[in-house]
Amino acid sequence: MDGNGRWAQQRGLSRHEGHRAGAAAVREVVHGALDIGLRHLTLYTFSTENWHRDPEEVDAILDLVRREVVDNPFRDLDVRLRWHGRTGRLPPDLSDLLDRRERGTRTRTGLTLTMCIDYGGRDELTRTAAALARRARAGHLDPDLIGEEDFARHLPHPDMPDVDLLWRTGNEQRTSNFLPWHTAYAELHFTPELWPDTDRRHLWQAITTYTHRQRRHGTAPTGTPGGPVSR
Repeated sequence: MDGNGRWAQQRGLSRHEGHRAGAAAVREVVHGALDIGLRHLTLYTFSTENWHRDPEEVDAILDLVRREVVDNPFRDLDVRLRWHGRTGRLPPDLSDLLDRRERGTRTRTGLTLTMCIDYGGRDELTRTAAALARRARAGHLDPDLIGEEDFARHLPHPDMPDVDLLWRTGNEQRTSNFLPWHTAYAELHFTPELWPDTDRRHLWQAITTYTHRQRRHGTAPTGTPGGPVSR
């Protein structure tokens, strides 16, 4: 969700105002996901690298997350909320709020909304490797036989599905340490709109674009040349 700061700068506003506008865009896009029956939506909310920003901006972002969790704008909707990221570095009250909201929505079966907060892809892989090393040291795993399924089972959220479509706004064309394990075969979609200018129609357009991609995962296309392929 890139471009909050630039959106504010273009309007002579503080970066805080840009983040507030970005939060409104989140609500809009979540409703758009519900409109079309999307099962999973994962939002890169605050990265491990974002701690290097100005402390005032970091506090403002975390306070905005706190207020959104307290307001609980999706309380009456079939939305399961999950938090993906490090534990221990966020303010304790925010961690408690996220944990409570996750527990309170765990039985919902509609959209799973995962917020990546204090998340970094390399950090996730490093922690997973450490978990595997501990299991191997305890004699529960043979290091020479560790495979992809073993690694996946030791991820912080082993039931999290692979990413089908990675969409980034703000005209930035890189993945920026986002879910490297899960996005190995993701389709990439980059758009110029800044995140606060995004609404549900942009989500639908991104998914429409995705449906026209050829998803082969290394296999040869099926059907006649130029014709339809399996997805």
